[in-house]
Amino acid sequence: MVRDGDPDSRLIVGDNLGALRALDAAGTRVALAYLDPPFFTGREHTLVERSTTLRGVARRRSVAFDDRWDSLDAYLGALMERVRLVRELLLPEGCLVLHVDPRTSHYSKVLCDEIFGADCFASEIVWRYRRWPSKTRNFQRMHDVLLRYVRDPRVQPRFHQLYEPLAPSTRATWGDRRQRAVVDSNGRRLRSSSTRELTPGTPLGDVWEIGIVAPVAKERTGYPTQKPEALLARLLEACTEPGDLVLDPYSGSGTTAAACARLGRRSLGIDLNRRAVTIATRRLTALGKAPRVERLVDVDRVAPDDTANTG
Repeated sequence: MVRDGDPDSRLIVGDNLGALRALDAAGTRVALAYLDPPFFTGREHTLVERSTTLRGVARRRSVAFDDRWDSLDAYLGALMERVRLVRELLLPEGCLVLHVDPRTSHYSKVLCDEIFGADCFASEIVWRYRRWPSKTRNFQRMHDVLLRYVRDPRVQPRFHQLYEPLAPSTRATWGDRRQRAVVDSNGRRLRSSSTRELTPGTPLGDVWEIGIVAPVAKERTGYPTQKPEALLARLLEACTEPGDLVLDPYSGSGTTAAACARLGRRSLGIDLNRRAVTIATRRLTALGKAPRVERLVDVDRVAPDDTANTG
């Protein structure tokens, strides 16, 4: 059964492997696919939902997802199937961003090189954050890895340059005006000169410092491994345009969909966990984008014209 809602915010309940195959058959094409799969942690992750009762705060616990695998090969095999399908859903100017951690990032890079081709690799983004330190005789792990691949290296990809504020030392030396290099006849830089144009800042690099979702944050849903909207907003602003369709095959609590709703992008999320879809639905409804919720069997019956996106 399809639950009516905003067609610009779609949520599919079911296994993402079957849903991706159905979407490909229906001709769906997306500008950005953001994949945040299980991280091969070897454990079951718990969803904690809080509610206020007469006796105080009640907590309901349920399984969010099971990240236990028979082997690393089994994990990578499942990931490969999904990355391969997602690649087929990308527009020629589109890109895939695979979010993993250092435990599997190097394997995932080789996997994506095989599927896309090494010339489609665009960037490795390091998301650095702070969290409570753990007791370990090692350096504290404080980052994740986002691997970005373009669909077709011959096509100009969707990309908008973002900027960071100038460093105080740079501003003190050069002010807030754009600099222009002065070069000699051989192209060697001699000096810099200031223009009258205000500088937008420093071009954004591939190390992003964005805080995690704090336990007391309004953004917090209780879903484990929830990512901050600020992280997804940055990807959307850099790699998509308003009105583009964005795919998240591991939707979870709907962070990608929420960021899309705020920034005027269309979203398509998939998750096997019904509670996760319920949370995402509640989240989007609060933003005025009550989603269209579909079961996998309904997706199989969708006509091509209902899902096709030409960008």
